[in-house]
Amino acid sequence: MKCSQCGSEDTKVLESRLANEGRNIRRRRACRFCDYRFTTHEKEESFVFHVKKKAGHVEPYLREKALRSIQIACQKRPIKTEQLDFVVAYLEKQIQDLGERVVTSRQLGDLIMERLHELDLVAYVRFASVYKDFKDPNEFYTTLKALARQEKEDRV
Repeated sequence: MKCSQCGSEDTKVLESRLANEGRNIRRRRACRFCDYRFTTHEKEESFVFHVKKKAGHVEPYLREKALRSIQIACQKRPIKTEQLDFVVAYLEKQIQDLGERVVTSRQLGDLIMERLHELDLVAYVRFASVYKDFKDPNEFYTTLKALARQEKEDRV
C-alpha cells in the first residue's frame, strides 16, 4: 500500500478491524519512510449484473425490484420476510455462479419460479400468471392441473 503522504510503498499495518458485519476491513497503517499514519478500508467486491429484457434492451439488476415481485406473489401467504430474502440471495448466488454479467429476464424468472415452487405453490402460481403472461383462465387451469399431477406423483 502506498503512503498517501510521500508515495513510499514501504508501509506496515498497525491494527486491523472488521467492519460492516465482517464484509469490510479497516486497517491503520504507518509509513516506514516518513512515519505518516493513515487508514485504509478494504471491502468485499460486489457482483453486478444486468438483465436483458424480452424487448431486447438491457437494464441493471435491481434487488429491490426482484424482491418486490416475489413479495407481491407471496402476499397473505404464511411466508416470512427472511424466507423471501433467502430466495433473492439464492437467486443472486445462482447467477454469480453462472459467471455471466448479463442474464435474460427468462433465466431470472425461471430461477424465481423454481424457488417459489419449493416454498409455496400458491405464490408460485401467482408469480407464474404474471411471468408467463396468462391470457385466460384455461392457462391457470392447465398450470394447476400440472401441479396437482406432480404433487400426486411426489406422494407415490
